[in-house]
Amino acid sequence: MTVGTVAAPGQDVSARRRLRGLVLGLLGLAVGGAAIAGLGLGPVPIPPGEILAMLFGQAPADPTHGAVLFAIRLPRVILGILVGAGLAVAGAAFQGLFRNPLADPGIIGVSSGGTLGAVGFIVLGPALGLDFAGIHALPLAAFAGALGATLLVARIAALAGGSTAALLLAGIAIAALAAAGTGLLVFVGDDQQLRALVFWTMGSLSAAPIDGILWGLPALLAPLVALPWLARALDAMLLGEREAHHLGLDVVRLKRIVVVATSIGVGAAVALAGVIGFIGLMAPHLARLALGPGHRLLLPAAALIGAFLMLLADITARLAVAPAELPVGIVTGCIGGPFFLWLLVHRRAGRA
Repeated sequence: MTVGTVAAPGQDVSARRRLRGLVLGLLGLAVGGAAIAGLGLGPVPIPPGEILAMLFGQAPADPTHGAVLFAIRLPRVILGILVGAGLAVAGAAFQGLFRNPLADPGIIGVSSGGTLGAVGFIVLGPALGLDFAGIHALPLAAFAGALGATLLVARIAALAGGSTAALLLAGIAIAALAAAGTGLLVFVGDDQQLRALVFWTMGSLSAAPIDGILWGLPALLAPLVALPWLARALDAMLLGEREAHHLGLDVVRLKRIVVVATSIGVGAAVALAGVIGFIGLMAPHLARLALGPGHRLLLPAAALIGAFLMLLADITARLAVAPAELPVGIVTGCIGGPFFLWLLVHRRAGRA
């Protein structure tokens, strides 16, 4: 046996690690580039050099540029990064937990519950005198709806035996009920309320001020902080619940932590940015294609890809029909719909 033969496996491992590190680094650069583009592009263009100078404390050459950057664009770019990363990590965790590549953060009714809470506040709040919370009222109502849906799903799943299938079916049922309630409220809303409902339910990064983002920051960070610690457990779940249990994994506890962490993050995302679809479905698949199924690398890669896709969708929404602005959910739907169809066809072809 030659020395070169013995060294080859170690060299292969080292090369793979360098390649994966390079991929993560490129994804980080892509997010940084998209963030600079998001800060600079719009009705008032700001050169990248001036953006970096202002971010590092230099006084703006044009006061208008400073006002646009810090009051309008910086909050939405920060929100876009947090929402995109949170939805992507939640999607990756759900796909691992349910062993289903078509799972996304809305699968257990969190998004539907948040929508019902927000729509209920928009339609019924003025009549009930519930507009006392100012700019935080709508996010609070959406978060309360998302949290209520999560608790209800968890309770029903526990009564049904606590299996992953029970959790999934309970989530589908609660999502359907929340959608029916939302439809009823839309039906009774007036014209002004319907306009607000249409824009909010399609998602937007423009409505959240910086203090609103700071208010929701702990909840938005929950899945980004908690889920990477569960990477090995999620890897074990890919083998199946019974096999994971035989490996010593507390499956029930894992499901509880994943559901709680993702629900908090997705609920905050819905509360601050409305309903944004497909990011949690697309980003984990793209990360899996780039770095494989291991959650130790999959989760951070999905977070970076989700942030990039969210920023790209927001830039497109701002520029596509300028000076008007599209709801960002329309853009993600135009991208995610064909991606979902491709995924279905690809999976069927792979089984043939």
